[in-house]
Amino acid sequence: MEKIRPLEKFRERLESTALAPLTRTGKGYLLLVLFLLAIVAWGGYAYYTQLQQGLIVTGQRDRISWGLYIALFVFFVGISYGGTLISAILRATKAGWRTPITRMAEFIAVAALMVGSLFPIIDLGRPDRLANVFAFGRWQSPIIWDILAISTYLTGSIIYLYLPLIPDFALCRDRLGVNGPAWRRWFYRVVSLGWRGIPSQKQRLGIALGMMMVAIIPVAVLVHTVLSWIFAMTLREPWDNPMFGIYFVAGAIFSGIAAIIVLIVVLRKVFHLEEYITSKHFVNLGYLLGAFTLIMAYFNASEYITTGYKMAGEVPFHFQQLFSGEFAPLYWFYALGGLVVPGLLILFPWTRNIKGVVAAAALVLVGMWIERYLIVVSGMRVPLMPYTPASYSPTWVEWSIMAGAFAGFGLLITLFVKVFPVVAMWEVAEHHEEEAVKVPRREALFLPDTTGVGAER
Repeated sequence: MEKIRPLEKFRERLESTALAPLTRTGKGYLLLVLFLLAIVAWGGYAYYTQLQQGLIVTGQRDRISWGLYIALFVFFVGISYGGTLISAILRATKAGWRTPITRMAEFIAVAALMVGSLFPIIDLGRPDRLANVFAFGRWQSPIIWDILAISTYLTGSIIYLYLPLIPDFALCRDRLGVNGPAWRRWFYRVVSLGWRGIPSQKQRLGIALGMMMVAIIPVAVLVHTVLSWIFAMTLREPWDNPMFGIYFVAGAIFSGIAAIIVLIVVLRKVFHLEEYITSKHFVNLGYLLGAFTLIMAYFNASEYITTGYKMAGEVPFHFQQLFSGEFAPLYWFYALGGLVVPGLLILFPWTRNIKGVVAAAALVLVGMWIERYLIVVSGMRVPLMPYTPASYSPTWVEWSIMAGAFAGFGLLITLFVKVFPVVAMWEVAEHHEEEAVKVPRREALFLPDTTGVGAER
């Protein structure tokens, strides 16, 4: 009984902490929702202006027809891919420390993909013509492949988010349904699917999670590979690169890890999750971030060394605009602030802590946004014919829509934490109980043999 009581107390503390945001709403939360809604509304007004006047209100023209919108599309899809893949890989490797953070990673994937998938429509200018893509689209086009891949990926990500929520929905049904409003009782009763925690249900859930875990990894790789082909299958000098597939995949994981770190440090502070999300989680994620810092640095060096050695075609112009020309400040911030500095923060033990890892993650997010912007805009700026290179500068409409997108992403997460537990309570509790059982067994191995038949009994 003495060993059971600490486990029961741990479960009680876990449930109380995880369910508290679902039952209590403070003024700070309401003010945050209103603030985010105001920014989303301003972004909506900017988009309405674009609908009324056309793409002339943006900085895009005939020679630079892709700009901030497509850069944000790649950025958000990359974050979503990283969130899902990190969760799936950690589940596949049975990394026990991942239990408090996987749900946040899975929801990042869904929220980022929902926001990011809007940008091709925004960039289209005439959303009423979207139906033409399905009615008259050419199956040889990478754009059609991308639409199919993202639709499949979004469906899979929602299922992958929902399945581990079922036991926690049942817990919410039993703990919060009695005294809560009618809609809450109905919602948790429906989405819990009659979960009672019996062995047969646990077995089926384990099988379903295993199937989705195996399926979502190749789908996620396919999505960002196909997304890279929209660029790589053109004849533009900076994009005509067979490395783009793996380069985009690595960059997506890189930015996805950074987004997870930034989100969990905020939720950890706001919802008092320090007992469950410890410095170990940040250090482990920091190791992953550091590994992909090296991978991204390798891909950048490999690309620029091989193309720079030959200096064929328009490469000299592209290199000049990146390294010393119009985009030099952005490029060097990405190279130094987005790769070198985060790598050093992870490398040195005295900065490999919560503050250092979070600072590295924030720099990575800014750097990867810049990298996406440079891929799109600097690539479009390279002339296809002997004419004067065009310039591009986003207008207030584009900046406003971008602000609305980030606010919408934040709003989705803010609403999510009021309906769904941010921590997978059943997984955290099971992992804690497994660890509690292992510790006495490890200690027993070193007990003196006083019985003559071995100390481990």
